[in-house]
Amino acid sequence: MKYRLKVYSIQEFGQRKDSLGNPHQEDSLFPAFGKQTDSDRLFILCDGMGGHDAGEVASATVCEAMSSSILADGHDTEGKFTEADFDNALKAAFEALDTKDSGAEKKMGTTMAFLKLYDEGAFIAHIGDSRVYHIRPGKTGEDTRILHETSDHSLVNDLIKIGELTREEARHSKQKNVITRAMQPYMERRPKADVYRTSDIKGGDYFYLCSDGMLEQDEMEDGSSLRNIFSEQGGTDENKVEILRSVTEDNRDNHTAFIVHILEVTDPIAVKREEKFTAIVEDDNKAKPVASPKRSMRPMVVRFLIAAFAVALLLVGINFLINSCSSDDKKVPADFPESVHQDYKEEKPTSAKPTITPAPTAAPETAQPEVTDAGPVRPTPSSATSTSTSTQTESAPSKPAPEEPKPTLPKPASEEGGTVNSDQQNIQDLINGKQ
Repeated sequence: MKYRLKVYSIQEFGQRKDSLGNPHQEDSLFPAFGKQTDSDRLFILCDGMGGHDAGEVASATVCEAMSSSILADGHDTEGKFTEADFDNALKAAFEALDTKDSGAEKKMGTTMAFLKLYDEGAFIAHIGDSRVYHIRPGKTGEDTRILHETSDHSLVNDLIKIGELTREEARHSKQKNVITRAMQPYMERRPKADVYRTSDIKGGDYFYLCSDGMLEQDEMEDGSSLRNIFSEQGGTDENKVEILRSVTEDNRDNHTAFIVHILEVTDPIAVKREEKFTAIVEDDNKAKPVASPKRSMRPMVVRFLIAAFAVALLLVGINFLINSCSSDDKKVPADFPESVHQDYKEEKPTSAKPTITPAPTAAPETAQPEVTDAGPVRPTPSSATSTSTSTQTESAPSKPAPEEPKPTLPKPASEEGGTVNSDQQNIQDLINGKQ
């Protein structure tokens, strides 16, 4: 992420005085008070432990050691920043405190509040009761949201968590300044910092780092005043800073704060992704050449020909099946004699039985009369010899040929004597005459 910021700082003595009655400040900042710039991405606030030897030394030592460790690794811009980078800086601060130890019975010590803006968002950490807020302003205090607030490492806060104190009781407790974690030299067990990371950062958001001296009023401690101040009704950033300074100037403890206003946030990766997407859309929207009709019709013609060939193959197959079935499944008329049925099924013609010849479809030629000793004989079809057989069967009906007029035959000589020979007799006589 890339940020455009506006940064402000507050540092007040309050009513705190040293043993000589002079105003005394034990808080430290990095960048130092009034030295911050809008290009800074690292902010550290430390509150020296009052009543202990050289609390201001402890706070200044931690700010200097941590900032030097981080900036030496090139983390002064929105580059990479990991928890390992933070741990190395914290270790450097503890080691620096060891070198500054005076050997006093009451060890010097300090709290620590930490904010680092980097390429993936904000890295927040703290030890003690100095706080870090992430605030998203609305039009009014009711619309303003505190997205994140660090949880104090203090005795009263622990008692609240286990239900021994209410928040109202904790604000007025005599033990409210007793902290359970602090940075001191030569600690047997060095405390760990609570770490919080977020990428939910938008233009208009505020990060507010402050020591506990800024939160003495109940309305400041519970966040209600902060919501009103950081809302749009709080006015300009300069007006917000002035309000914070005026409402805390009479506090008993010295107090310090950073106000980091995020004016704008850009994500280079998202921007590149959007630019790439825009370029793709623009390319898609450009006029594309239209394929020629001949080329575009070719696939359609090929598909049509394939379909037509498949249909033709199907029709040929169906026709073949129909012909096969019709040749195999012969049917015999039910009124045929049993012997004919059997012969028809076996399809074995015999010489003993007459061959049944279906009637010709074409008209037969008219036979010429044959003259014998007995006179002319009426011509008959060649198949007439089989007409006497009683086993004739009806052939399949067919369209009869048109009958031609029969030739008029001269009367046989025997007819003159009063005797008429039948066609059967004429045929028999003709056979006998040939023999």
